[in-house]
Amino acid sequence: MSAARIPVAQNRKARHNYLIEETLEAGLVLTGSEVKSLREGRASIGESYAGEQGGELYLFNAHIPEYRAANRLNHAPKRPRKILVHRRELNRLFGQIQREGYTVVPLSLYFNPRGIAKVELGLAKGKRQIDKRETSKRRDWERQKARLLRERG
Repeated sequence: MSAARIPVAQNRKARHNYLIEETLEAGLVLTGSEVKSLREGRASIGESYAGEQGGELYLFNAHIPEYRAANRLNHAPKRPRKILVHRRELNRLFGQIQREGYTVVPLSLYFNPRGIAKVELGLAKGKRQIDKRETSKRRDWERQKARLLRERG
């Protein structure tokens, strides 16, 4: 992640539960109260996913809490939010989701240097339990190896 991004929410479980094959950056269609709530850093995308609805890509189950100062002009916290991607990318994503058993998971929600809310999406395939254990073993070995090299040199 570059220093210019201002992270709002991250999906830490995504890299554990899924094998991320590819990532892409996309915009979100948000209301004013949602943007203000995001700027306060109060969002959760831990259980969210992206899917098709009416030929468009939407972010489902992302929780952006209500902005207190918005009164009656507030938004629904878990409403589906449209994801903005180019038509070619959208068609490619839909093809891989339907044919090859992939899913699209949000990895992080952030503001870019221009102050526009973006979502980093990952094209992912689910990991089996044995794959998760293998990843954990490899991570532990890398940690031990780094510790040994530090002690020697």
